[in-house]
Amino acid sequence: MCHHCVIDSVKDRMLSRRDFFKGGAVAGAAAAATLAAPAPLFAQKAMPTKAEDLTHDLFEAFPTFFNEQQLFKKVVFNYAEHKFNINEWRFNEHTGTHLDAPLHFSADGKSVAEIPVADLVCPLAIIDIRQKAADNADAQVTPDDIKAWTDANGDLPEGACVAMLSGWGAHLETDKFRNVGEDGKTMHFPGFHIEAAQMLMEAPSVKGIAVDTLSLDHGPSPDFVVHYAWLPSGRWGLECVANLESLPASGATLVVGAPKLRGGTGGPSRVIAMV
Repeated sequence: MCHHCVIDSVKDRMLSRRDFFKGGAVAGAAAAATLAAPAPLFAQKAMPTKAEDLTHDLFEAFPTFFNEQQLFKKVVFNYAEHKFNINEWRFNEHTGTHLDAPLHFSADGKSVAEIPVADLVCPLAIIDIRQKAADNADAQVTPDDIKAWTDANGDLPEGACVAMLSGWGAHLETDKFRNVGEDGKTMHFPGFHIEAAQMLMEAPSVKGIAVDTLSLDHGPSPDFVVHYAWLPSGRWGLECVANLESLPASGATLVVGAPKLRGGTGGPSRVIAMV
């Protein structure tokens, strides 16, 4: 599909989502501008001196959104018998620390292999809602949280990924990571509010959002409204990100080692921050 067709398609999809949030036409135009405008890759003017791993170990019992095993390992060759080791892995694209490509929630968005590599390196802005999440598992990043961040740190960096730090990574190997309620079905964990997603879509050049939970939408969301607004705009998301608490609110550069799976809707990723 041609570049202009992609932009027109983004505009059409954004305009069709007026029921989700106000100002859909503005958001659609902003999305088109984002796709067209280059943005700085690095947050730092000086050379980074530290690399931080933002990736959880991926293991067979890693908690999943649908509470089903999504990673399977088969030993094909082992050192004792063959003098080398090879494993065969079978996995769901959306397992562990992973990237959501635009194709994940759209009919014709970019696959993970089609995301420009320059869009996978960007400044990182971390919005800390740990206190709010400790008080309410259904907490969401709101426009007020974004404003509080900009009041403290200045404008969002051009081309940034905006990440939610809820502290939920500490619950990874416990039942609280999924945090199913008394009804036995509804999960309770933090995510982005649709109005915050809209606000970021109106900001020039924001490339992605990231969460330390299982979903861009908060746990009790009935309709994946953030997924359906954010990903079709041509942007990506990261889920189950680790160790955000080890980084400053601003000033780090994010590097997303997304798998180059042709036609993939996402995939487990090695995510690194440089400060």
